[in-house]
Amino acid sequence: MTLDARQSQHAPELRAAARHLNRRRFLTVTGAAAALAFSVNLPAAGTASAAELDAAKITDNPFTLGVASGDPLPNSVLLWTRLAPAPYQSDSGLPAERVLVHWELAHDERFRRIARRGTAIAHPEFHHAVHVDIGHLDSGRLFHYRFRVGGWVSETGRTRTAPATGTRSTALTLAAVSCQAYHDGYYTPYAHLAQEDVDIVFHLGDYLYEYAVNAVGGQRNYTDRTLPAVFNRETVTLEDYRLRYALFKSDPDLRAAHAAHPFVVTWDDHETENNYADDIPENSVPPEEFLLRRAAAYRAYWENQPLRGPQRPAGPDMQLYRRLTWGRLAQFDVLDTRQYRSNQAYGDVAHVPGPESDDPARTMTGATQERWLLDGWRASRALWNVVPQQVLFARRNVDLTTPSRVSMDAWDGYAASRRRVLDGAKAAGVENLMVLSGDVHSAYAFDIKDDADDLSSPTVGTEIVATSISSGRDGADRPANWDTYMRANPHLKFYNGRRGYVTVALDRERARADFRTVPYVLTPGAPIATAASFVTEAGEPGLKPA
Repeated sequence: MTLDARQSQHAPELRAAARHLNRRRFLTVTGAAAALAFSVNLPAAGTASAAELDAAKITDNPFTLGVASGDPLPNSVLLWTRLAPAPYQSDSGLPAERVLVHWELAHDERFRRIARRGTAIAHPEFHHAVHVDIGHLDSGRLFHYRFRVGGWVSETGRTRTAPATGTRSTALTLAAVSCQAYHDGYYTPYAHLAQEDVDIVFHLGDYLYEYAVNAVGGQRNYTDRTLPAVFNRETVTLEDYRLRYALFKSDPDLRAAHAAHPFVVTWDDHETENNYADDIPENSVPPEEFLLRRAAAYRAYWENQPLRGPQRPAGPDMQLYRRLTWGRLAQFDVLDTRQYRSNQAYGDVAHVPGPESDDPARTMTGATQERWLLDGWRASRALWNVVPQQVLFARRNVDLTTPSRVSMDAWDGYAASRRRVLDGAKAAGVENLMVLSGDVHSAYAFDIKDDADDLSSPTVGTEIVATSISSGRDGADRPANWDTYMRANPHLKFYNGRRGYVTVALDRERARADFRTVPYVLTPGAPIATAASFVTEAGEPGLKPA
């Protein structure tokens, strides 16, 4: 079914509301709340209106979507689960009633030494999602956690607090992942990541895909199950997005990775719609109507991710950019390069840089987020300043002509915005800049040049690009354009098109990136291997083979 056909099925009153909401009105609190209530049918009485369900009546496992933790702080952890005895049903198999959920946090995996315990309410208005923010914990500690509802107990998750602010932490290992199209293959890389000894995982976007998934799971080609028809359409409504998260999170390898490590998530485009920019959709619908869709997508994202209360959306707005620290070793400035960006130049097709893409008024982050980033660098006391974000930051020439075409969806299409960021890093004295990116379904290792038009200019940082978990199917070690890209980009040190993830070990002397890949995802059970390793020395930006 086409997107236009799906949208024509929206209630007439919803479409009428969209036509009468201009953007300024929509983005006020009152206007956004009214429009969101109209589009996602929030109960007028608020989240305390529902009766409480007797948990003894839950006869099937409510923890089918697993557990997760996120955004570790020095003194707190954030725990997540969502109750879904029947995850492929719109009501997840629960009535519209509140459910009391018990949680435990322990120092050991057998829960003999309990650190904290308590209860939380799973509200039907939030699709029975639970976000538990546990504070007043010791810093730099490993914890185990679990949930209980009635006689049902969840699997055990593992999480940690960050080192205390200002402490001279000596080491950290992170993983970066992105792009997990369910219909393109199995999540085998996550099975391996669950076994890795990492402190934290950064998900750099495209956790969800809005595209239809057929009865056999697309390229997974199931023979042992049949997926419901509700997935065989593009996501548009809140119910669509909620169900799609249930499908993705039902994957056992993804659940294993979430249970094993705390995640820090940020979105790209497919969590809402391919290549959208601010309030401008990919397809020709009015911005006000697209914002109703965006409100539904953002709400479902928050419901299904380990995020704290400040990230809870208001209508079509959600502040996802935020800052985390790891003692004085690393500062992480997590960006959102979708919600505030200018529209892509030149019709969003690869193009030689020109007046439209080079316009100084263009922004990738929006002015407020840009100031927040630069102010954060000026105040940073960290040795490594790491920027987890979505799309390629370094110049990537796509052909051998001079000048070459570049992507209009990446930072190459927002040259002035990138210039302001690099100038801000230099002004703040940032010596060890590392950008983590995803989006392109390939692994890259770039030196970031001070002047993207002069590849002989100084190297001012490094960019580590995580390949996809499954998007792009099996891929190849050397994609068809490998030779062109390597010749056209002398600052590109590595390019690989297989599926997988990247780990980065940071210490006081260097950062080491290991690109971990699997040979296939169209069938399960692939082994993992290290395709390449690079290091960059503290105070000496630039990548070298390890």
